[in-house]
Amino acid sequence: MSGLPKRILKETERLMADSPPGITAAPHDDNLRYFDVTIAGPESSPYEDKLGRICLDILKDKWSPALQIRTVLLSIQALLGAPNPDDPLANDVAQAWKEDQNAAIAEARQWTQQYAK
Repeated sequence: MSGLPKRILKETERLMADSPPGITAAPHDDNLRYFDVTIAGPESSPYEDKLGRICLDILKDKWSPALQIRTVLLSIQALLGAPNPDDPLANDVAQAWKEDQNAAIAEARQWTQQYAK
């Protein structure tokens, strides 16, 4: 892991030695600046065992170099359990969520089964 800033090395070592519950992360073999991460979301989530995209403010306009890798991963995990329809990836989906959360979850589950890999 040479060539990486000391801070990143320390954070990576800590993360690998003491990962938060439900999160596994390890530096990617080909590029140590990238991580292979698995984050367990809530059971019975419409997205369970699938891949997808998220919209999270700290990955966009609220990004700060002071954020730790662990904090970012925990924030993603929290978002999986409590979606934020006020900062959506898709406005139409957020509106459906606000109007009828149960119907939106059922539709998300259907789309996940049909389209997510």
